[in-house]
This record gives sequence, structure tokens and C-alpha cells, in this order.
Amino acid sequence: MDEPSKPAPSPPDEEAERLRLFIGSVTDYAIYMLAPDGTVASWNAGAQRFKGYTADEIVGQHFSRFYSAEDRAAGVPEGALRTAREQGKFEAEGWRMRKDGTRFWASVVIDPIRNEQGKLVGFAKITRDISDKRATQEALRESEERFRLLVQGVTDYAIYMLSPAGLITNWNAGARRIKGFEHDDVVGTHFSRFYTEDDRANGLPMRALDEAGSKGRFEAEGWRVRKDGTRFWAHVVIDAIRNEAGVLVGFAKITRDITERREAALALEQAREALFRSQKMEAIGKLTGGVAHDFNNLLNVVTNGLSILRARTREPADLRMIDAMEQAAGRGALLTQQLLSFARQQTLNPEARDLNRVIASFEAVLRRGSRAGIQFQVQLAEALPQVMIDAAKFETALLNLVVNARDATPDGGTIAIATGRVDLQAGEVGELGAGSYVAISVQDSGAGMSADVAARAIEPFFTTKEVGKGTGLGLSQVYGMVRQSGGDLSIRSRQGQGTTITMYFPALSGHSESSRHEGDSADKVLIVDDQPDVLEVTCELFRSLGFEVVAANSGEDAIDVLKRTPGIHLMLSDVVMPGMNGVQLGRKAQELVPGLKVILASGFANPAVAAKEDSLQGFEFLPKPYRVGDVVKRLRTLG
Repeated sequence: MDEPSKPAPSPPDEEAERLRLFIGSVTDYAIYMLAPDGTVASWNAGAQRFKGYTADEIVGQHFSRFYSAEDRAAGVPEGALRTAREQGKFEAEGWRMRKDGTRFWASVVIDPIRNEQGKLVGFAKITRDISDKRATQEALRESEERFRLLVQGVTDYAIYMLSPAGLITNWNAGARRIKGFEHDDVVGTHFSRFYTEDDRANGLPMRALDEAGSKGRFEAEGWRVRKDGTRFWAHVVIDAIRNEAGVLVGFAKITRDITERREAALALEQAREALFRSQKMEAIGKLTGGVAHDFNNLLNVVTNGLSILRARTREPADLRMIDAMEQAAGRGALLTQQLLSFARQQTLNPEARDLNRVIASFEAVLRRGSRAGIQFQVQLAEALPQVMIDAAKFETALLNLVVNARDATPDGGTIAIATGRVDLQAGEVGELGAGSYVAISVQDSGAGMSADVAARAIEPFFTTKEVGKGTGLGLSQVYGMVRQSGGDLSIRSRQGQGTTITMYFPALSGHSESSRHEGDSADKVLIVDDQPDVLEVTCELFRSLGFEVVAANSGEDAIDVLKRTPGIHLMLSDVVMPGMNGVQLGRKAQELVPGLKVILASGFANPAVAAKEDSLQGFEFLPKPYRVGDVVKRLRTLG
């Protein structure tokens, strides 16, 4: 089978002519030949279009005329030919000159041409006008530079890039200002260093990157950590960055410090809650006060009617019924007083008082409000300012708080009463304005309350106790007394961690009562008796004689009072008491306070025998029952 015939090859001259025609017709490239010395040997249409010269004008001229004067002076044209000759090729970009003197940015390639013997016979030079491309690149570079300067100049936002693994690749001025790290401190480290230890342990940083990678964006708020270890509340946005092929190449991270905004929002929310609480309590107070007044009127009719019936009847059965009805009416009257107290409509007799002294004189009663197994502590700050209070109502309120604390610690624990002076900012506690206050807190280590229960604790009739074990008016009565005295009340409690209830009263300006009476300590007496009624009456007796009274209901409590209460020079104690008797107490008390004068009182004819002591030597004795005159005589004997 015959092979197909092949076309006959073209003669060399014909191929050369076709190549010449091809090169000559190219207009997008300047393609021309140079002689070994750099003179132009040929010229195509592209060269004429770029450079403006015709072939007749340029052939035979040195190609260096296309270079700027600066490049010619620097020997750039000769260097290009030398590089092409020695290295086999020269390639570069630079400014070139047209015939009319204008410049264009050119891409240049120069190749050496050698004959079969390897002798250099000239150069092939290809030039392309890439001014438009360079202008585009320059515009892009300038745009990127402007963007870089913009990002670097932002100080209110931390703007930086992350690698796909979360490593920091750049760092702006805002990041430096907000987080405190310099560029070299953080670039190349993992961005999780800005998170709290708990967030890192919970994997939050990587979850943020995973969400940004899968969804394209992550946005959240949370605590972040500065270089110095302090925390700030941050608003964070992380955006995934992908190339044209859709491959994840990193993340853009923007962080803003919004701590002030968060605090302002929290303060606004607290103010709204305080306003709502105030309006709610005001409304409940008005309703409660109205009901209590109406109920008092009804009770007045009942009690007066019972008094009339008692005068008209002599039947024992009827009298017993009237007794029961009068007791019920009395409880109703007490209930209305509690309601009026919450409604801030009770009658107060405010006086300037030193709360330390009020508490010290009432301490024995407060201790009786506790129970065995509970450690009772009293911590009184020195030199408190005076406050305007009704002492009797304050004592009732404080006893209410102690009883509540006792009920919250059925298995034993601690109850602590503490006083102190505090300076508050406006709105820091309830509706109190900025200023100085005296704070009295009752803290227990009991069961505590949830936030919901604590928020409602002062509402009347709200109680967590079992049915029949509380009216729900104790704390509301305390709240009403404090508010009517110009103060406020705070509750801090957590379930299983106890409760602290603090009363705040406005401090009176000037010196404290304690500082004004430092030299008046001879009028301070300690009364000790284990019988509550006897203790109370004796305290009142000494108050009527002008003494400042401090009370205790056991020998052990009396020693504690002497240790923390300076200025006591006189003690009256019962002889027969459980635990430490009066004689033992007197001896220990005189060791503790040298010069202390002690009066021992007893209803036994021979109190020393009753107390199982040898004698009462060294003490004055006051037999029971005694009167004011008897006390005055003993005081005169003591001098």
C-alpha cells in the first residue's frame, strides 16, 4: 500500500519571508533586531506603534535612545546587552522613552543571537508596553497601603489576622492599646492567650474558629484578658477568609472593649429593677397601711366591746371566753402594728444614738434569741457616728434578724452581728444617696436563699417557713423601720452559704457619741443575770439612775463583754447562775479589769453556801428583792 504523499518543504527564503511578514505585522509587541554594538537593525509595526519612530528614522540608531537620560548616564543599556551576552538572556521592567518624549512602562527581553560557530551576530529584543498593567498594580498597591494605614491607625478596635490554626499574623494599634501587647509579643502566638483560663479549659477559642470556618462568621461577647492580667468585656467578630479557590487561608478578627457600655447597661438595668422594686413596695405599703388602719378601727370596737361585756358579766365560763377573745384581739393588734411598721406608718421616737451602745445593752436579749449549738459573735467598730433611730424599734428589728438567722441554722453554726461605717455611692444600696452611713449586719452560716427568694424576702406575708411557724412579717417590719428612719436594707445570700442582712442608717455629722463620752466611763455598768425578766427590770432601774447599761445573761457572756467594752467600772451580778456563778465571775472580772467594783445580788439568805463558795469577801452584797433606795445605798458604800 502506498504511503500518502507529504507536502514538499518550502524553500528557506520563503520561510524567512513568512517569518519576516509575521514579525512585521505584530502590533502588541515591539520586536526588532540589534547589531552586536546595540544599533537597531530591524523594526516592526509594534515597535513603531509603541515608540513612535518609523523604520527609516530608527534603523541604524543606537537602542539606548529609548532609555531615559538617567538610565543612559548610569550605563543601563550597555549593562543590559552585557547581561544578555554573558548570561544568555536579559529581562527587566522599566521606563522607556517615546519619540515625542513621553514615557511608558516597558517589559523587556533581550536574547543574544549566535551563528552556527557560536559567534555573536546580534540581539533579538522584544518590548511590551505594560503601562496599564503597572498602573493597575500601582493602584492596587496604593489601595492596599491605604487599607493597611487605615487598619493600623484604628485605635478603638483590635483588628488583626489569624492563620487557619489560630496563630496571630499581624497586630494593629487598637489591639496594642486594648490588650497591652506589643507587635513582637504576640505575632506567631495563639490567640487563645487572650481568653480566661475557664474559657480555654472549655475549648471556647477553638469552637469560635470552628464556627467561623463552617458558617463564615462568629460573633459573641465575653471576658478577655489583657497583658497585665486585668479583664475587660469584649465584643468579638471573627470572619473566615478564603482565596479564589474557596480554600480557607485565615481569619480576620475584630475585638472591641465594651466594658463601659456593659457597665452602663447593667447600671441602667439595676436602676430599673430598683425603681420597679420601689414602686412595688410603695404600692404594697399603701395597701398594707390602709388595711392595717381599717383593721385597727375594727379591733378598737372589739376590744372596747369586750371591756364592756367583762364589766357586765360574772359567769366564769363567759369570763374565760372573754379572756380568749381579748388575747386574740391583742394578737390582732400586734399584727396591725407589724403591718404599719412595714408601711412606714408606725409612730417613731427618733433620737441621736450610738448603735454600739444600744447593741451592747441589748446583747443579753439577742443571745437569748439564739440557741445552744450556735456560736454567737458581736463585732462592734470603734467610734461610730451617731444615727437618728427609735432605739426600742431598732432593738425589735435586730432581734427579728437574729431569730431569722437562728431559724436558718437548725443544725448549729454561727451568727455574727457587726457594725461599721461605710461611704456609699448613689444607688449602691437601694435608693440611698451618696454619703456616709452606719451599717449593722447580721450574718449566719445557714441554708441561705435563692436569688428569687431573696428578692421577695421583705414582702409582707412572704415566708419560706412551714405553715404556722411564721407570719412573714418579721423582715418586712425591719425593712419598714429602716426605711422610715431614712435608711435602707440589703440582702446577700446564696443557697448553702448563709445569709447576710445589713441595715444602713445615715450617719450624723460631727463627733461620735463614743468620743464625746470617753471620760464618762464611771457611769457605765454591766448587769448580769440568767433570768430575762430580772435582767430587764434591773437594767431599767440603773438607766433611771443615769447609768449607761450593758447586759449579759451568763458569766461567760459577761467576760466577753468586759473584754471588748472599755470603761466598765461597776458590775452587778446574780450569785447563783448555771455554769460560772457570780462569785467566780466577780473574781475573773476583777482580774480582767483591775479596780472593777462588784455588787453581788441573791435571794438566798446565805448566797455563798448556795453558790458553793467559801465567802463573798471582796464584794458588796445586795439581797433580793431590792429597791432603788437599796441600790443607791450600796453605790454610796462603794463611793
